[in-house]
Amino acid sequence: MSSSISSSSPTNSPPTEFNELLRTQIKDGETVVSWLTPNLTPELRFADGLVVLTEKRILSFVAEPNSNTNQSSPIGKWQSWDLKSISEIRATDRAGLASLEILGPERLFHTWRFSSSKLAQARLFVHARDTLMRAETGEKLFIAPASVCPSCGVLMQPGQSVCTECAPTVAADPTRSLWRLTRFAKPRLGMILGGFTLTLLSTAIGLIPPYLTIPLIDDVLIPGKNFEYVPWYIGGLLITALFAWLLSWAKTYVLATVSEQISCDLRNRTYEHLQRLSLEFFGGRRTGDLISRVSTDTERICDFLSIHLLDFATDVLMIIMTAAILISIDPYMAIVTLLPFPVIGWMIQFFRIRLRQGFARGSAAWAEMVNVLADTIPGIRVVKAFAQEHREIDRFAGRNQQVLEANTRVNRLWAAFGPIITLMTDIGLLVIWAFGAYRVAHDPDFTVGILTAFVAYIGRLYVRLDSMSRMLANAQRSAAATHRIFEILDRVPSVAEATKPVPPGRVRGEITIDNICFRYGARQVITNVNLTIRPGEMIGLVGPSGAGKSTLVNLVCRFFDVASGAIRVDGIDIRSYPISAYRSNIGIVLQEPFLFFGSIAENIAYGRPEATREEIIASARAAKAHDFILRLPDGYDSIVGERGQALSGGERQRISIARALLTDPRILILDEATSAVDTETEREIQEALDHLVQGRTTIAIAHRISTLRKADRIVVLEKGCITEIGKHEQLIQLGGTYARLNRAQEQLAEEYSIAEMPQ
Repeated sequence: MSSSISSSSPTNSPPTEFNELLRTQIKDGETVVSWLTPNLTPELRFADGLVVLTEKRILSFVAEPNSNTNQSSPIGKWQSWDLKSISEIRATDRAGLASLEILGPERLFHTWRFSSSKLAQARLFVHARDTLMRAETGEKLFIAPASVCPSCGVLMQPGQSVCTECAPTVAADPTRSLWRLTRFAKPRLGMILGGFTLTLLSTAIGLIPPYLTIPLIDDVLIPGKNFEYVPWYIGGLLITALFAWLLSWAKTYVLATVSEQISCDLRNRTYEHLQRLSLEFFGGRRTGDLISRVSTDTERICDFLSIHLLDFATDVLMIIMTAAILISIDPYMAIVTLLPFPVIGWMIQFFRIRLRQGFARGSAAWAEMVNVLADTIPGIRVVKAFAQEHREIDRFAGRNQQVLEANTRVNRLWAAFGPIITLMTDIGLLVIWAFGAYRVAHDPDFTVGILTAFVAYIGRLYVRLDSMSRMLANAQRSAAATHRIFEILDRVPSVAEATKPVPPGRVRGEITIDNICFRYGARQVITNVNLTIRPGEMIGLVGPSGAGKSTLVNLVCRFFDVASGAIRVDGIDIRSYPISAYRSNIGIVLQEPFLFFGSIAENIAYGRPEATREEIIASARAAKAHDFILRLPDGYDSIVGERGQALSGGERQRISIARALLTDPRILILDEATSAVDTETEREIQEALDHLVQGRTTIAIAHRISTLRKADRIVVLEKGCITEIGKHEQLIQLGGTYARLNRAQEQLAEEYSIAEMPQ
């Protein structure tokens, strides 16, 4: 077969360093058809690997992180999968992080991760496997083209109509997500076992009173004698009731404490993971949805663990122990008593499947409602400025109506389920009375006391069974919430930490951009850009909207990773630096500065919380912010309000400049820092920026060309490519894009001047 299939890889043999190892794995008559060299571990750390496709199987070698792949025989391990067991193989890419997955009929076999520069090689690998399958079956294989999500730009798989990155997904069985909570329970296993022991004891003691009614009725009440034993029986019943209450209180307290701690850990872990995820993740997410997951969903899980799961455990123990006691008293009566249980169990499973998706829809509808709040409350000034209060009220009412409709569908189903269970238990109780009366009349060994005990036990049993059935709704709702939480925890950052990080220390600020490319989904944004920036040099970036200016600085900050090429700082690839340590050398001043709710001093010291008040004031002075801060009622302790709404745009910008100054960065990013203010404020901010850029490598994005006249060089970007580089005067003389933009801005300024002249 191999003779009719050409290799789909760029070359006919894998890299040299793997050749010797591969020879030990390839069997006689087995031919390499294609290969791929993934360069990331499952933990997204850089490490070389090899995936090989032959006519019969897929082989994979993963080198150990400490292994030197330049040696003739790298150290690692091999894995193998038969092609006949693989139902699908697919290559995907998300903003610089690509992966190759092989799937079986029922599960995912393996995932390899690599940078997008190897995506073409991965797609050739997939094509080679498809060609093998076509040659094997003799059938014509149709491969649907991939599509791009119109909302977030993520590449969707062939035939996929809904983007899993934007739309909430429902797992085949979200209940399995509840079992994943056990990893949060392991650190508190001792308390959980203690709580379970208390539950077992309280349940066992709670079963004693019905058993005491047998001798009380048969030996005391019916014969009408031995009344001197009545106080003992009553005392025994009272003591068991007190012990049952005490143990029930203890178990509730212990297990409720454990559930609160687990929920606290879950919130911390989810928020911590959100902070570690790359910007690419947040690009397709609504703020309200994420807030709903961290707050509402975790609270729902806490309620389930502390209340409903505890009740469920008690119910299960009660049913098992009650069934054992009933069988020990009278097996025939016990069989009749337990007859409804299989039917009720089937009904619970039947309704569980139908409730599952209803609760998932309800959670999604709730998140959409929270999204409206997250949009309109921070943007209330815009809402009022355009008199759109009624529109937002209607929008919220519409989302709230969707919540109502989703919950109504669930409640309609649930309303039918509860009464059916109650009816089944009532019928079962009538059967027990009928069969028990027959036994009392015809079997001398079956006494009234035994029948009374059976009725008491079965009453408790059916109450517990009804409680278990009602717990079903809470379990499914919590399962849906847990699934939404683990959708976040299962995501991996697209910007990977280095396997062997190089501490950056205090960088000099030399930036080398070496033939980089980058794209969002299928849209190419940066193409073959080369640029070297000397330490302390100021570079201005200009170009039309969508030219790739902000993307380029995002790549320098390593908010995203390049698809190909490299960005080096001080001669070292920035992917070799620890992410946090590298970014600590970068200061950013944005067009729309973001201030946190708190004091001015806290906002200035955000990048250096340990800074002294003297250092904060010195930064504010350099940023030309000290004077207006002193005019505020509480000076540096004045509260700026949410997102700094208590300050003007120019004041917020100067505080953001002071914040950047305090961290003393070696690399400075200015992203349209003066475009949203008036001319006078722009002049003040520009004076503050002159202090900020001194001695620092600076990349400044600006639409106003006048703000870049002091730049050492100006770089013009068009359609993701550098088209012009030079000083202001040189580019004007060149007569290209920069000269055209400058001419347009000068004409616009003249028109404004004429319009403002007195008539």
